[in-house]
Amino acid sequence: MSTTAGKPQAPGAVTPQKKIELFSGTYFAACTLGGIIACGPTHASVTPLDLVKCRRQVDPKIYKSNLTAWSSIIRAEGIRGIFFGWTPTFVGYSFQGAGKYGAYELFKYQYGEKLFPNAPKTIVYLGASATAEFIADIFLCPFEAIKVRMQTTLPPYAHNLREGWSKIVQTEGYAGFYKGLYPLWARQIPYTMVKFATFESAVGMIYKQLGKPKESYNTLQQTGVSFLGGYIAGIGCAVVSHPADVMVSKLNADRKAGEGAGQAIGRIYKNIGFSGLWNGLGVRIGMIGTLTAFQWLIYDSFKVYLGLPTTGGH
Repeated sequence: MSTTAGKPQAPGAVTPQKKIELFSGTYFAACTLGGIIACGPTHASVTPLDLVKCRRQVDPKIYKSNLTAWSSIIRAEGIRGIFFGWTPTFVGYSFQGAGKYGAYELFKYQYGEKLFPNAPKTIVYLGASATAEFIADIFLCPFEAIKVRMQTTLPPYAHNLREGWSKIVQTEGYAGFYKGLYPLWARQIPYTMVKFATFESAVGMIYKQLGKPKESYNTLQQTGVSFLGGYIAGIGCAVVSHPADVMVSKLNADRKAGEGAGQAIGRIYKNIGFSGLWNGLGVRIGMIGTLTAFQWLIYDSFKVYLGLPTTGGH
């Protein structure tokens, strides 16, 4: 008969899983893995929405509506046609999710507990999320460049991730992967700052309205709060980051050889005007709201599975 801590253990008994220490290296690694699981599959799953959104941003006249777009694509290419570009989306946003969630948890701890313990929580959330996204976008940018080119050019710039990667390297060198980095930062950093700060605030307000501390609710109820808080955050994310999202699509699809980023942005803005920066906003609100809600649900469910507390509400 085996023993645990000097006490007899019944045959076949399950040894309790070692608990992950909060804010340890293992904890941050778990958050990083949770970010991959939360972001890669969810972004890939909404490829049909993203495909149509990107094409309508580049050419508002290409489709009359989303339903018309999907019908047209399915008739021409079958169901797989509306998932065109899912591979660079999956890989890119898996990398981004790792950096976004893992680094956010790390910087939130470093800023809030170590460097600026007396700073307002919202300032900590904003600073931690901005730093995390700055890093995450460096990994996302090459795959975003391939995805946008694949989705916004007809006939397609490339038919898969490998072809797109090779084509950019051969024609533009590795610098070609990063020509949309500044607009990507302009889109993603405000997006993530709103995403995390609004989520943390929304979750706190939900528990306040419920009238009981977070710890009094079971894990299923807590992850439900995470889902609702995520949806609220997602709506704000979509609105704040949409103009930059349009510009990223335009830059990757319509930037001329030798043209500087500022020059290209000025030319594109002159062509589309202020109203053009909001093309596809309705679709993006639906996409990002749902996406963000499920990301937080998956991320916090994974943390619960590992025996860790859900995010926010402390």
